[in-house]
Amino acid sequence: MAIVALVSAKGSPGVTTSALACTLAWHHRVVLAECDPAGGTLMAGYLGGALEGPRGIGELAVSELRDGNLEEAFWTQLVDLDAPRRERLLLPGVVDPAQIGSVTPLWQRFADFFVGLDGGRPPYDVIVDCGRLYVANPPWPILRAATIVLIVAAAHLPDLSSARAAVQAIERDFAEHRVPPGSLRLLLVGDGHSRSEISKALQLPVIARLPSDPRTAEVLSHGGTVRLGRPLLRAAGALEVPVRSLIERRQARLRWPALEGVPHAV
Repeated sequence: MAIVALVSAKGSPGVTTSALACTLAWHHRVVLAECDPAGGTLMAGYLGGALEGPRGIGELAVSELRDGNLEEAFWTQLVDLDAPRRERLLLPGVVDPAQIGSVTPLWQRFADFFVGLDGGRPPYDVIVDCGRLYVANPPWPILRAATIVLIVAAAHLPDLSSARAAVQAIERDFAEHRVPPGSLRLLLVGDGHSRSEISKALQLPVIARLPSDPRTAEVLSHGGTVRLGRPLLRAAGALEVPVRSLIERRQARLRWPALEGVPHAV
């Protein structure tokens, strides 16, 4: 399924919680990569600091800059969220602010590597938590490489104003870098205006709405027992269907120009 990137506008909630919910609820092998320049939270929060020793994208960046062995080092930096099955893997984010200087020059390298995981043996989808757009050194190469970019936003007027600015900023960047259109969708979190109202106001389709579920959000933020029957996890699981359908349509459109000159079989 390639890369699904989640990003929010300034002050918009729910990117990490939404990304983790999808990782736990989807049915295919998934790597969740915390690529938020402001730092990762899952090691200290959802995992409760249970793992010993440093691990994650910061350590991976240092290793890549020193030895250039990303393909080998990547798998040593992952946390198995469903051990020992290795079907839901986490690449933790930066925990030491000093590490972001090593990570930032490698956004393109990471983007290219994530794209390749879809064709690995076994293949993995990659869900990327890109955090907020309005921070220093956002992971633009990963957003450009993503098959789908979900802009996470609450459905109230102040949040929608920030979301509109984020949509416009991403559309400008994608146009400048000739990213094929059609990858952007809105992912709403919680109650508020209707999907049709928001889609019309922002001129962008809404792919789904994740419900307000404070109990599950608390577990995903601070640890505890995950219950797939809870509203947030059920909605996150259902999100896989439209996401996969959209990705298949986009991939088919991107392949079409290459097939135009191929003669039909007789």
